[in-house]
Amino acid sequence: MNKNITVLKGDGIGPEIVNEAIKVLDKVCEKYSHKFTYTEVDIGGCSIDKYGVPITKEGMEKCKSADSVLLGAVGGPKWDNVDPSIRPEKALLAVRSELGLFANLRPTKLFMQLADSSPLKPSIVGNGIDLMIVRELTGGIYFGKRRTEMLDGEKVATDEMTYSEHEIERIGRVAFETARKRSSRVASVDKANVLDSSRLWRAVMHRLADEYADVEYSDILVDNTAMQLIKNPSQFDVIVTENMFGDILSDEASMLTGSIGMMPSASLSEGTLGMYEPIHGSAPDIAGMDIANPIGTIMSCAMMLRYSFDMPREADAIEAAVNKALDDGYRTADIYKEGFKKVKCSEMGSIIAANI
Repeated sequence: MNKNITVLKGDGIGPEIVNEAIKVLDKVCEKYSHKFTYTEVDIGGCSIDKYGVPITKEGMEKCKSADSVLLGAVGGPKWDNVDPSIRPEKALLAVRSELGLFANLRPTKLFMQLADSSPLKPSIVGNGIDLMIVRELTGGIYFGKRRTEMLDGEKVATDEMTYSEHEIERIGRVAFETARKRSSRVASVDKANVLDSSRLWRAVMHRLADEYADVEYSDILVDNTAMQLIKNPSQFDVIVTENMFGDILSDEASMLTGSIGMMPSASLSEGTLGMYEPIHGSAPDIAGMDIANPIGTIMSCAMMLRYSFDMPREADAIEAAVNKALDDGYRTADIYKEGFKKVKCSEMGSIIAANI
């Protein structure tokens, strides 16, 4: 099978971790007789330096025409003072919007080899952590109307959280379909005791729950969700929620595993096109030192194979290869502890590729 992947290496450690992910993808192609063609596009600060914009129109078109997009990371202190309209992060919002990436899937899975790195007690993590947060990505308060005005002699700022039924329904369907591939449980997070947008969210989710009778469904308020993720994370399978709640909860969940460098993510459209990236940032303080952890990016490639390319066997192979590397005691600096084998970013990529 031939697939075209647009590669956005970005800034900081982005090029290093993406290079290792491609190394693993190439090994998958070798073993399973696929062909992946890579087209590199500048994004973020490196694009600002070259072209004066965080992503060019030509670069955006290459993203839109691809079968999938692989992203490293963008941004860094070097570009903190550029005009807000062309900040590196603006490119991410633009790509999400242009590609129609409305659904963000962020798995939180504790590799048991790293259980002692979790900040939670062994009695809690011993039950295992394997959940998926499905976050609506293109609506809500981040995309609503906003204004700052003078009222009664002082500034007053307003941000509107707006959702339509069709926006809620389409993200809800992603959650229910995802649950069917996992343990068939969906927890819908809202603030229906306060917000009108959440009451509409809950009503639409209840209609969908009737349609997906084979999936166990529950409602949970966002503040309780934040507590339950710490108290008993193993109770969750799929969590679905709106944009801002999902932003906050997914960052909280990512720390349950002890290392942000291990966590992948996928942003999906209504078709098969998706953008895949680790959840961490560009880490400019360690860029070029070959010490970053590439596993989050490599696991993002496994998600790409599973969700965009319909290659579950190949995705399983990548996940198994990562597990074997950890079983064999290999650790990058962020997850290293005495008694294990400390390896560089490039070495970890080669070890995982060799395990395919």
